[in-house]
Amino acid sequence: MRSEFPALRPREGSTVPAYLDSACMSLVPNEVLAAMEEYYRDFPGCGGRSLHRFAEEVSHRFEGSRASISRFLRAAGPDRIVFVRNATEAINVVGRGLPWKKGDRVLITDQEHNSNLVLWQRLAEHPGIEIDVLRLEPDGTFEGDALARAIRAKTRLVSVFETSNLDGRSLPIQEISEIVHDRKAKLLVDGCQAAPHRQIDLARTQADFYAISMHKMLGPTGTGVLAGAPGALEELEPLIVGGETVEWTTLTDHQLRPPPHRFEAGLQNYAGVLGAGAAIRFLERVGVENISEHDRQLNERVTRALDGEPRVHLLGPTKTRDRPSIFAFTLDGIDPHDAAIFLDTGHNVMVRSGMHCAHSWYAERGIPGNVRASFYLYNTPEDTDRLLAGIREMLQLLPGAAHASATKRRVAAAR
Repeated sequence: MRSEFPALRPREGSTVPAYLDSACMSLVPNEVLAAMEEYYRDFPGCGGRSLHRFAEEVSHRFEGSRASISRFLRAAGPDRIVFVRNATEAINVVGRGLPWKKGDRVLITDQEHNSNLVLWQRLAEHPGIEIDVLRLEPDGTFEGDALARAIRAKTRLVSVFETSNLDGRSLPIQEISEIVHDRKAKLLVDGCQAAPHRQIDLARTQADFYAISMHKMLGPTGTGVLAGAPGALEELEPLIVGGETVEWTTLTDHQLRPPPHRFEAGLQNYAGVLGAGAAIRFLERVGVENISEHDRQLNERVTRALDGEPRVHLLGPTKTRDRPSIFAFTLDGIDPHDAAIFLDTGHNVMVRSGMHCAHSWYAERGIPGNVRASFYLYNTPEDTDRLLAGIREMLQLLPGAAHASATKRRVAAAR
Protein backbone atom coordinates (compact mmCIF):
# COMPACT_ATOMS: atom_id res chain seq x y z
CA MET A 1 0.00 0.00 0.00
CA ARG A 2 2.85 2.43 0.73
CA SER A 3 3.78 2.38 -2.96
CA GLU A 4 0.46 4.15 -3.64
CA PHE A 5 1.72 7.24 -1.80
CA PRO A 6 4.32 9.19 -3.78
CA ALA A 7 5.42 11.17 -0.72
CA LEU A 8 6.79 7.89 0.67
CA ARG A 9 8.92 7.13 -2.39
CA PRO A 10 12.66 6.62 -1.89
CA ARG A 11 14.62 9.82 -2.43
CA GLU A 12 18.22 10.17 -3.39
CA GLY A 13 20.44 10.74 -0.39
CA SER A 14 17.81 10.07 2.28
CA THR A 15 15.66 7.35 3.72
CA VAL A 16 11.92 7.14 3.18
CA PRO A 17 10.35 9.45 5.77
CA ALA A 18 8.48 8.05 8.76
CA TYR A 19 5.46 10.33 8.44
CA LEU A 20 3.71 10.41 11.82
CA ASP A 21 1.70 13.61 11.40
CA SER A 22 -1.52 12.39 9.77
CA ALA A 23 -3.65 14.01 12.47
CA CYS A 24 -2.55 17.30 10.93
CA MET A 25 -2.69 16.21 7.29
CA SER A 26 -2.72 12.80 5.69
CA LEU A 27 -0.69 11.83 2.67
CA VAL A 28 -2.39 11.56 -0.73
CA PRO A 29 -2.44 8.37 -2.85
CA ASN A 30 -1.90 8.27 -6.59
CA GLU A 31 -5.57 7.52 -7.17
CA VAL A 32 -6.56 10.88 -5.71
CA LEU A 33 -3.91 12.76 -7.67
CA ALA A 34 -5.04 11.02 -10.86
CA ALA A 35 -8.68 11.99 -10.31
CA MET A 36 -7.72 15.63 -9.89
CA GLU A 37 -5.42 15.64 -12.92
CA GLU A 38 -8.06 13.90 -15.03
CA TYR A 39 -10.47 16.76 -14.43
CA TYR A 40 -8.06 19.43 -15.63
CA ARG A 41 -6.79 17.30 -18.49
CA ASP A 42 -9.94 15.67 -19.89
CA PHE A 43 -13.06 17.67 -18.95
CA PRO A 44 -12.16 21.07 -17.42
CA GLY A 45 -15.66 22.50 -17.51
CA CYS A 46 -18.03 24.28 -15.11
CA GLY A 47 -20.58 22.06 -13.46
CA GLY A 48 -24.24 23.04 -13.48
CA ARG A 49 -23.91 25.70 -16.15
CA SER A 50 -23.11 24.79 -19.74
CA LEU A 51 -24.60 21.80 -21.58
CA HIS A 52 -21.53 20.64 -23.48
CA ARG A 53 -19.77 17.37 -22.73
CA PHE A 54 -17.11 18.84 -20.42
CA ALA A 55 -19.73 20.46 -18.21
CA GLU A 56 -21.94 17.38 -18.23
CA GLU A 57 -19.05 15.11 -17.25
CA VAL A 58 -17.84 17.24 -14.35
CA SER A 59 -21.41 17.68 -13.09
CA HIS A 60 -21.93 13.92 -13.15
CA ARG A 61 -18.70 13.18 -11.29
CA PHE A 62 -19.18 16.04 -8.82
CA GLU A 63 -22.54 14.64 -7.78
CA GLY A 64 -21.02 11.16 -7.75
CA SER A 65 -18.52 12.32 -5.12
CA ARG A 66 -21.38 13.77 -3.11
CA ALA A 67 -23.15 10.41 -3.21
CA SER A 68 -19.95 8.56 -2.21
CA ILE A 69 -19.40 10.78 0.83
CA SER A 70 -23.03 10.44 1.84
CA ARG A 71 -22.68 6.66 1.71
CA PHE A 72 -19.39 6.72 3.64
CA LEU A 73 -20.89 8.83 6.45
CA ARG A 74 -24.20 6.93 6.30
CA ALA A 75 -25.97 10.24 5.95
CA ALA A 76 -29.64 10.63 5.08
CA GLY A 77 -28.84 11.23 1.40
CA PRO A 78 -26.61 13.14 -1.02
CA ASP A 79 -28.73 16.26 -0.62
CA ARG A 80 -27.55 16.36 3.02
CA ILE A 81 -23.90 16.83 1.92
CA VAL A 82 -22.59 20.37 1.47
CA PHE A 83 -19.13 20.95 -0.01
CA VAL A 84 -17.05 23.60 1.76
CA ARG A 85 -13.32 24.35 2.01
CA ASN A 86 -12.72 22.59 5.33
CA ALA A 87 -14.33 21.74 8.66
CA THR A 88 -13.61 25.25 9.92
CA GLU A 89 -15.85 26.67 7.22
CA ALA A 90 -18.47 23.99 7.93
CA ILE A 91 -18.61 25.02 11.59
CA ASN A 92 -18.90 28.66 10.54
CA VAL A 93 -21.74 27.84 8.15
CA VAL A 94 -23.67 26.45 11.12
CA GLY A 95 -22.66 29.12 13.62
CA ARG A 96 -23.34 32.03 11.29
CA GLY A 97 -26.42 30.41 9.80
CA LEU A 98 -28.48 29.68 12.91
CA PRO A 99 -31.02 32.39 13.85
CA TRP A 100 -29.49 33.28 17.22
CA LYS A 101 -31.17 35.45 19.79
CA LYS A 102 -29.35 37.40 22.47
CA GLY A 103 -28.97 35.15 25.49
CA ASP A 104 -28.99 31.88 23.53
CA ARG A 105 -26.29 29.51 24.76
CA VAL A 106 -23.78 27.19 23.09
CA LEU A 107 -22.05 24.40 25.00
CA ILE A 108 -18.55 23.19 24.08
CA THR A 109 -15.90 21.11 25.85
CA ASP A 110 -12.65 22.44 27.29
CA GLN A 111 -10.62 20.53 24.68
CA GLU A 112 -11.96 21.93 21.43
CA HIS A 113 -9.90 22.92 18.41
CA ASN A 114 -9.72 26.68 17.85
CA SER A 115 -12.16 26.21 14.96
CA ASN A 116 -14.79 25.18 17.48
CA LEU A 117 -14.01 27.95 19.95
CA VAL A 118 -13.14 31.25 18.29
CA LEU A 119 -16.40 31.43 16.32
CA TRP A 120 -18.47 31.20 19.50
CA GLN A 121 -16.34 33.88 21.15
CA ARG A 122 -17.05 36.15 18.19
CA LEU A 123 -20.77 35.40 18.36
CA ALA A 124 -20.69 36.22 22.07
CA GLU A 125 -19.83 39.78 21.02
CA HIS A 126 -22.65 39.94 18.47
CA PRO A 127 -25.47 38.94 18.68
CA GLY A 128 -24.59 38.20 22.31
CA ILE A 129 -24.79 34.46 22.83
CA GLU A 130 -23.42 32.84 26.00
CA ILE A 131 -20.74 30.13 26.04
CA ASP A 132 -20.75 27.25 28.52
CA VAL A 133 -17.83 24.84 28.88
CA LEU A 134 -18.05 21.17 29.81
CA ARG A 135 -14.80 20.09 31.45
CA LEU A 136 -13.75 16.60 30.42
CA GLU A 137 -12.28 14.00 32.72
CA PRO A 138 -8.47 13.73 32.38
CA ASP A 139 -8.55 9.93 32.08
CA GLY A 140 -10.77 10.00 29.00
CA THR A 141 -13.97 8.82 30.65
CA PHE A 142 -17.19 10.63 29.80
CA GLU A 143 -19.99 11.41 32.22
CA GLY A 144 -23.38 11.75 30.54
CA ASP A 145 -24.86 13.18 33.73
CA ALA A 146 -22.30 16.00 33.66
CA LEU A 147 -23.36 16.84 30.10
CA ALA A 148 -27.02 16.79 31.07
CA ARG A 149 -26.36 19.19 33.94
CA ALA A 150 -24.38 21.52 31.68
CA ILE A 151 -27.23 21.94 29.17
CA ARG A 152 -29.35 24.89 30.29
CA ALA A 153 -32.81 26.06 29.38
CA LYS A 154 -31.47 28.44 26.72
CA THR A 155 -28.81 26.10 25.31
CA ARG A 156 -29.49 26.11 21.60
CA LEU A 157 -26.46 24.18 20.35
CA VAL A 158 -23.95 21.69 21.73
CA SER A 159 -20.77 21.67 19.61
CA VAL A 160 -18.11 19.04 20.37
CA PHE A 161 -15.39 16.97 18.77
CA GLU A 162 -15.89 13.25 18.18
CA THR A 163 -12.17 12.45 18.39
CA SER A 164 -9.70 14.92 19.90
CA ASN A 165 -6.72 16.01 17.83
CA LEU A 166 -4.94 16.75 21.10
CA ASP A 167 -4.81 13.30 22.71
CA GLY A 168 -6.90 11.00 20.49
CA ARG A 169 -9.77 10.36 22.91
CA SER A 170 -13.27 9.93 21.46
CA LEU A 171 -16.63 10.99 22.85
CA PRO A 172 -19.76 8.77 22.71
CA ILE A 173 -21.61 10.78 20.09
CA GLN A 174 -24.77 8.66 20.08
CA GLU A 175 -25.16 9.05 23.86
CA ILE A 176 -24.43 12.76 23.58
CA SER A 177 -26.95 13.12 20.75
CA GLU A 178 -29.69 11.48 22.82
CA ILE A 179 -29.03 13.76 25.80
CA VAL A 180 -28.84 16.89 23.64
CA HIS A 181 -32.03 16.17 21.72
CA ASP A 182 -33.88 15.17 24.87
CA ARG A 183 -33.24 18.74 26.02
CA LYS A 184 -34.41 20.23 22.72
CA ALA A 185 -30.98 21.48 21.63
CA LYS A 186 -29.07 20.73 18.43
CA LEU A 187 -25.75 18.90 18.06
CA LEU A 188 -22.79 19.93 15.90
CA VAL A 189 -19.89 17.47 15.72
CA ASP A 190 -16.32 18.15 14.60
CA GLY A 191 -15.54 14.82 12.94
CA CYS A 192 -12.13 15.66 11.48
CA GLN A 193 -10.16 13.14 13.54
CA ALA A 194 -12.89 10.49 13.71
CA ALA A 195 -13.96 10.03 10.09
CA PRO A 196 -10.51 8.92 8.82
CA HIS A 197 -10.25 6.16 11.42
CA ARG A 198 -13.67 4.80 12.37
CA GLN A 199 -17.07 4.06 10.90
CA ILE A 200 -19.32 7.10 11.06
CA ASP A 201 -23.05 6.39 11.10
CA LEU A 202 -25.00 9.62 11.03
CA ALA A 203 -28.27 7.76 10.58
CA ARG A 204 -27.67 6.10 13.94
CA THR A 205 -26.10 8.94 15.93
CA GLN A 206 -28.60 11.53 14.65
CA ALA A 207 -26.14 14.43 14.92
CA ASP A 208 -27.76 17.51 13.40
CA PHE A 209 -24.51 18.70 11.80
CA TYR A 210 -21.25 16.88 11.12
CA ALA A 211 -18.07 18.55 9.81
CA ILE A 212 -15.05 16.89 8.16
CA SER A 213 -11.95 17.98 6.25
CA MET A 214 -10.80 15.73 3.42
CA HIS A 215 -7.14 16.68 3.89
CA LYS A 216 -7.09 14.43 6.96
CA MET A 217 -8.51 11.41 5.10
CA LEU A 218 -6.29 11.01 2.00
CA GLY A 219 -7.98 13.84 0.09
CA PRO A 220 -6.79 17.21 -1.17
CA THR A 221 -6.53 20.42 0.81
CA GLY A 222 -9.28 22.99 0.49
CA THR A 223 -12.06 20.41 0.42
CA GLY A 224 -14.42 19.76 3.32
CA VAL A 225 -17.95 18.65 4.03
CA LEU A 226 -20.84 19.74 6.20
CA ALA A 227 -23.36 16.93 6.58
CA GLY A 228 -26.80 17.80 7.90
CA ALA A 229 -29.61 15.70 9.30
CA PRO A 230 -33.03 15.85 7.60
CA GLY A 231 -34.45 19.32 8.11
CA ALA A 232 -31.32 20.72 9.77
CA LEU A 233 -29.76 22.46 6.76
CA GLU A 234 -33.05 24.16 5.94
CA GLU A 235 -32.84 26.12 9.22
CA LEU A 236 -29.55 27.78 8.23
CA GLU A 237 -29.01 31.03 6.39
CA PRO A 238 -26.23 30.64 3.80
CA LEU A 239 -22.85 32.04 4.78
CA ILE A 240 -22.19 33.21 1.19
CA VAL A 241 -24.70 33.76 -1.60
CA GLY A 242 -24.43 34.44 -5.31
CA GLY A 243 -24.10 32.33 -8.41
CA GLU A 244 -25.48 28.78 -8.18
CA THR A 245 -27.29 29.47 -4.88
CA VAL A 246 -30.49 30.80 -6.46
CA GLU A 247 -33.31 29.46 -8.60
CA TRP A 248 -33.97 32.88 -10.13
CA THR A 249 -33.35 36.59 -9.59
CA THR A 250 -34.90 39.89 -10.56
CA LEU A 251 -33.52 43.33 -9.85
CA THR A 252 -35.51 43.35 -6.63
CA ASP A 253 -35.79 39.74 -5.47
CA HIS A 254 -34.45 36.18 -5.67
CA GLN A 255 -35.31 32.62 -4.69
CA LEU A 256 -32.71 30.46 -2.96
CA ARG A 257 -32.19 26.89 -4.14
CA PRO A 258 -32.81 24.07 -1.68
CA PRO A 259 -29.90 22.50 0.23
CA PRO A 260 -27.18 21.64 -0.48
CA HIS A 261 -26.89 24.03 -3.42
CA ARG A 262 -27.86 27.20 -1.53
CA PHE A 263 -24.64 26.79 0.47
CA GLU A 264 -22.31 26.24 -2.51
CA ALA A 265 -21.87 29.71 -3.96
CA GLY A 266 -19.82 30.34 -7.06
CA LEU A 267 -17.48 28.11 -9.01
CA GLN A 268 -16.66 25.02 -6.99
CA ASN A 269 -13.39 23.21 -6.33
CA TYR A 270 -14.21 20.53 -8.89
CA ALA A 271 -10.79 18.90 -8.87
CA GLY A 272 -10.78 18.82 -5.09
CA VAL A 273 -14.24 17.29 -4.86
CA LEU A 274 -13.38 14.64 -7.44
CA GLY A 275 -10.20 13.92 -5.50
CA ALA A 276 -12.29 13.64 -2.34
CA GLY A 277 -14.49 11.06 -4.02
CA ALA A 278 -11.43 9.04 -4.99
CA ALA A 279 -10.14 9.23 -1.41
CA ILE A 280 -13.45 7.89 -0.10
CA ARG A 281 -13.29 4.95 -2.52
CA PHE A 282 -9.74 4.20 -1.36
CA LEU A 283 -10.80 4.21 2.30
CA GLU A 284 -13.81 2.01 1.56
CA ARG A 285 -11.60 -0.60 -0.08
CA VAL A 286 -9.22 -0.67 2.87
CA GLY A 287 -11.96 -0.50 5.51
CA VAL A 288 -11.92 1.99 8.37
CA GLU A 289 -12.22 -0.84 10.91
CA ASN A 290 -8.95 -2.26 9.59
CA ILE A 291 -7.36 1.18 9.75
CA SER A 292 -8.42 1.68 13.38
CA GLU A 293 -6.95 -1.64 14.46
CA HIS A 294 -3.74 -0.97 12.52
CA ASP A 295 -3.43 2.42 14.24
CA ARG A 296 -3.96 0.86 17.64
CA GLN A 297 -1.31 -1.82 17.11
CA LEU A 298 1.30 0.75 16.15
CA ASN A 299 0.32 2.94 19.08
CA GLU A 300 0.55 -0.05 21.41
CA ARG A 301 4.06 -0.75 20.15
CA VAL A 302 5.19 2.76 21.08
CA THR A 303 3.25 2.89 24.35
CA ARG A 304 4.68 -0.41 25.61
CA ALA A 305 8.22 0.52 24.63
CA LEU A 306 8.09 3.80 26.59
CA ASP A 307 6.10 2.52 29.53
CA GLY A 308 8.06 3.18 32.70
CA GLU A 309 10.38 5.74 31.13
CA PRO A 310 10.35 8.44 33.86
CA ARG A 311 11.00 11.35 31.50
CA VAL A 312 8.26 10.52 28.98
CA HIS A 313 4.82 11.77 30.00
CA LEU A 314 1.72 10.72 28.11
CA LEU A 315 -1.22 13.08 27.60
CA GLY A 316 -4.70 11.64 27.54
CA PRO A 317 -6.02 8.15 28.27
CA THR A 318 -3.43 5.51 29.17
CA LYS A 319 -4.99 2.66 27.16
CA THR A 320 -4.38 2.68 23.41
CA ARG A 321 -7.91 1.48 22.67
CA ASP A 322 -9.08 4.85 24.01
CA ARG A 323 -6.72 6.86 21.73
CA PRO A 324 -5.77 4.50 18.88
CA SER A 325 -4.47 7.02 16.37
CA ILE A 326 -2.51 9.44 18.59
CA PHE A 327 0.44 9.22 20.96
CA ALA A 328 0.81 12.67 22.59
CA PHE A 329 3.69 13.16 25.00
CA THR A 330 6.18 15.49 26.62
CA LEU A 331 9.85 14.83 27.36
CA ASP A 332 11.05 16.11 30.70
CA GLY A 333 13.69 18.79 30.14
CA ILE A 334 13.28 18.93 26.33
CA ASP A 335 11.32 21.59 24.46
CA PRO A 336 8.66 19.97 22.21
CA HIS A 337 9.74 21.99 19.17
CA ASP A 338 13.36 21.00 19.70
CA ALA A 339 12.25 17.39 19.94
CA ALA A 340 10.31 17.60 16.67
CA ILE A 341 13.25 19.18 14.83
CA PHE A 342 15.64 16.58 16.23
CA LEU A 343 13.39 13.71 15.12
CA ASP A 344 13.05 15.20 11.63
CA THR A 345 16.67 16.09 11.00
CA GLY A 346 18.27 13.21 12.89
CA HIS A 347 15.92 10.31 12.20
CA ASN A 348 13.69 11.44 9.29
CA VAL A 349 10.66 11.11 11.56
CA MET A 350 7.94 13.71 11.07
CA VAL A 351 5.76 14.59 14.07
CA ARG A 352 3.94 17.71 15.22
CA SER A 353 4.85 19.88 18.18
CA GLY A 354 3.14 22.76 19.96
CA MET A 355 -0.41 23.34 21.16
CA HIS A 356 -2.17 21.68 18.21
CA CYS A 357 -4.68 24.49 17.65
CA ALA A 358 -6.10 23.98 21.13
CA HIS A 359 -4.32 26.84 22.85
CA SER A 360 -7.02 27.33 25.47
CA TRP A 361 -6.48 23.84 26.94
CA TYR A 362 -2.74 24.35 27.31
CA ALA A 363 -3.02 27.91 28.59
CA GLU A 364 -5.39 26.86 31.38
CA ARG A 365 -2.94 24.19 32.53
CA GLY A 366 0.29 26.13 32.02
CA ILE A 367 1.69 23.54 29.59
CA PRO A 368 3.84 25.06 26.81
CA GLY A 369 3.02 22.30 24.35
CA ASN A 370 3.85 18.70 23.56
CA VAL A 371 4.93 16.32 20.82
CA ARG A 372 2.25 14.39 18.93
CA ALA A 373 2.85 11.26 16.86
CA SER A 374 -0.20 10.18 14.88
CA PHE A 375 -0.64 6.95 12.96
CA TYR A 376 -2.44 6.01 9.78
CA LEU A 377 -2.85 3.19 7.30
CA TYR A 378 0.51 3.68 5.53
CA ASN A 379 2.64 3.59 8.70
CA THR A 380 4.70 0.54 9.62
CA PRO A 381 6.32 -0.92 12.75
CA GLU A 382 9.63 0.36 11.35
CA ASP A 383 8.25 3.90 11.48
CA THR A 384 7.50 3.51 15.18
CA ASP A 385 10.92 1.98 15.84
CA ARG A 386 12.59 5.03 14.31
CA LEU A 387 10.46 7.26 16.52
CA LEU A 388 11.53 5.26 19.57
CA ALA A 389 15.18 5.39 18.54
CA GLY A 390 14.99 9.17 18.20
CA ILE A 391 13.34 9.61 21.58
CA ARG A 392 15.88 7.41 23.31
CA GLU A 393 18.78 9.24 21.71
CA MET A 394 17.38 12.59 22.88
CA LEU A 395 17.03 11.30 26.42
CA GLN A 396 20.66 10.14 26.36
CA LEU A 397 22.02 13.35 24.87
CA LEU A 398 20.05 15.65 27.19
CA PRO A 399 20.04 14.24 30.73
CA GLY A 400 17.05 15.44 32.73
CA ALA A 401 17.16 17.24 36.05
CA ALA A 402 16.99 15.12 39.16
CA HIS A 403 13.79 16.81 40.24
CA ALA A 404 10.52 16.95 38.33
CA SER A 405 10.19 19.97 36.07
CA ALA A 406 7.26 22.35 36.26
CA THR A 407 5.97 20.99 32.96
CA LYS A 408 6.14 17.43 34.29
CA ARG A 409 4.01 18.38 37.27
CA ARG A 410 1.49 20.15 35.08
CA VAL A 411 1.19 17.21 32.69
CA ALA A 412 0.69 14.89 35.64
CA ALA A 413 -2.04 17.18 36.95
CA ALA A 414 -3.71 17.25 33.53
CA ARG A 415 -3.94 13.47 33.63
